[in-house]
Amino acid sequence: MRMISAERIRLYLIKMTLIDYLIKQGILDKARAGSLEYEAKTSGKKEEEIILEKNILTENALFDLKSKNIKIPLKTIAPEDVPLNILELIPYDSAQYYKMIPLSKKDALLEVGMVYPEDLKAQEALKFLSRRQKFDYNVFLITPSSFENISKQYKTLKKEVTKALEELEVELKMEKTGAKPLLGKEEFERMAEEAPVTKMVAVILRHAVDGKASDIHIEPTKQETKIRFRLDGVLYASLFLPLKIHPAIVARIKILSNLKIDETRLPQDGRFGITVGEKNIDFRVSTFPTVLGEKVVLRVLDASEGAKSFADLGLERRNLEILEKAIKKPYGMILATGPTGSGKTTTLYAVLHLLNQEGVNIITLEDPIEYFIEGINQSQVKPEIGYTFATGLRHILRQDPDIIMVGEIRDEETAALAAHASLTGHIVLSTLHTNNAIGVIPRLIDLKVAPFLLPPSLSICVAQRLVRKLCQYCKKEVESNIKIKEMISKEISSLPLAIKKEIGPLAKSMRIYEPTGCKKCRSEGYSGRIGLFEVLEMTPELSEIVLKEPTETRIKEEAFRQGMLTMKQDGILKVLEGVTSVAEVLGAAEEK
Repeated sequence: MRMISAERIRLYLIKMTLIDYLIKQGILDKARAGSLEYEAKTSGKKEEEIILEKNILTENALFDLKSKNIKIPLKTIAPEDVPLNILELIPYDSAQYYKMIPLSKKDALLEVGMVYPEDLKAQEALKFLSRRQKFDYNVFLITPSSFENISKQYKTLKKEVTKALEELEVELKMEKTGAKPLLGKEEFERMAEEAPVTKMVAVILRHAVDGKASDIHIEPTKQETKIRFRLDGVLYASLFLPLKIHPAIVARIKILSNLKIDETRLPQDGRFGITVGEKNIDFRVSTFPTVLGEKVVLRVLDASEGAKSFADLGLERRNLEILEKAIKKPYGMILATGPTGSGKTTTLYAVLHLLNQEGVNIITLEDPIEYFIEGINQSQVKPEIGYTFATGLRHILRQDPDIIMVGEIRDEETAALAAHASLTGHIVLSTLHTNNAIGVIPRLIDLKVAPFLLPPSLSICVAQRLVRKLCQYCKKEVESNIKIKEMISKEISSLPLAIKKEIGPLAKSMRIYEPTGCKKCRSEGYSGRIGLFEVLEMTPELSEIVLKEPTETRIKEEAFRQGMLTMKQDGILKVLEGVTSVAEVLGAAEEK
């Protein structure tokens, strides 16, 4: 049996500890080393953990030195390169406790990665597993990060749900044979609280979070229940479950959301929160009756995602400059516009995070509240009891606010109140549904806001769409064809002079990127999303147009005089920078 014996490792330890080795290498002096050894002894932590916590060495550098000291090779391997069936050779609990994990297997020889191969108990446990499961093994050193990343592979969606389904089948058989009462309609609540269904729902939720899904769709079909995750704006079927357990899954989600379990004829809305790893995740729940049963959609709300920077959102150059200038003003409306799901609320949250200071009072009216932000007074409107955006806005002004966010301007009363709130010295953030930034002013006038109120109250209009970002690991550089070159040249020709100079070399090369697909992006070629923006600023010239002739044609002329980038132009710049593809930009920003 080829292996690193426990005795051999013990002899290395007697010879030289890791801290002794670092002293020998001149990385630590004896005084610092003594302090680290004492801290490791009193805290119960490993020497490696203490060294990494104090940033004495990077993880890779430390484990490279450790590898040389204990004469065990350091192995780097991507999680997706570890076959799932290999992981079963070392149980999850043992792997977590001893920090060891299978990496690959050829014939009867297993490669095992260990964070602490010098741990004699871990070596004994590995020896016991090898005897029981009849495999030989070689040990490799791996970093804690590698271990954590590979560990996530244990929790595959299909594997865990299949196990829960097997447990459920056992329970259903017991019911049929009389060991338990027969499953009736009134029993779904009980069934929803039992371990298999609870586990199944927990697994689905966790995998949605781990996979960075924005939504979960649980929908009945004629033959089965289909589970789909929305990733980067696209829905993917991830799992199919027996149709007979659909009511139990729906009931479990209703219990979590405090919804009425026995109400299946009307739509219901709710929310609940769970902790996944170190993240607090909220789920916004919507049930909807269909001919085949209730469909459930859960929006995944990760608070850390709600705190994106402007750069993460895709705001740059002139667009960023104008937005930052508007935020510094003591009053004025900042309106985000675009279709549902275009990232408007996320942009407003980014503004709120920047404005969220101790010396200001921020109040929001939302429907629903997407993310909870510490230090901000957030309120959920409830139209069914008469608490609307307009009602809330009237009362907000008595709360001495500095900054107000209104989820959406939907009606004439809300539009008028938002404009007047801006005129009385407040920054007002809100969303509106128009196709572009130019359409905001005509839309506000349609909502009966007097044109003379707009120049002093409206600060900027931000229109946006979301496009998928190219996977930075596998994107492929290609030369544009003639049609694409002509289209890019046309858009570049109308850019402001300063931007033309900035992108000169990129524009000249006309090199673009296309998706390829790799393991890191699930073979999609895309990973994550970014915004395309256009920002219209209220200027003295635009004020004149609003007062005299507020047509889209005249506003468009002024927008181009300002040097406004259209969403398509912003997209073309991102194409030339290799952020996204031409197809994504044309699909999102091409004028119909």
